Amino acid sequence: MEASFDYIRSYPPEPSSLIPLLQRTQERFGYLPREALEEIANYLGVPLSRVYGVATFYAQFRFEPLGKYVVKICHGTACHVNGAVNISQAITEELGIEEGQTTEDGLVTLERVACLGCCSLAPVIMINDKVFGKLTPDKVRKLMRKLREGKLDV
Repeated sequence: MEASFDYIRSYPPEPSSLIPLLQRTQERFGYLPREALEEIANYLGVPLSRVYGVATFYAQFRFEPLGKYVVKICHGTACHVNGAVNISQAITEELGIEEGQTTEDGLVTLERVACLGCCSLAPVIMINDKVFGKLTPDKVRKLMRKLREGKLDV
C-alpha cells in the first residue's frame, strides 16, 4: 500500500490518541489497513496487539474495504415481524455472500443493522443512503440484479 500516514503525526504520541487515530484512519481509507495499524502502534509506542484489541472491540471499525454499494438489511422489530429474515435470505442467495461480507468483485458489501428508523416501510433495506421499503423476497432479488447490472440509481 503506497499511502501517506503523515496525519498520524498530528496527534499526541500517547495511548489516549488510539481511538481518534483509528477513527481518522477509517475516514481516510474506508477501513483499517494493516500498514496503518502498524504505523499507529509504532508511533504510540504500544504493541500492535493492543491496537487490534481496541479496534476489534468496536463494531464500527472494519478491516476490509467496503464495496462500492453497501446494502444494510434492517432487522429491527418492525422489519423482523414483517419478514426481514426472508429479505436477508433472498439477498444472500442473490449475491452469494453472507451478512458482513463483500462480493468478490468488490461491488457489494452486505451488513445487518438493528434499525434504520423507517419502521412504517418495513421490511426495509438501505443501499448507500437510499431506502427501499415494503419489500418482498422477489422485489429485493430484482433490486439486487439491477444493482449488479448498474441499473439502480443509488
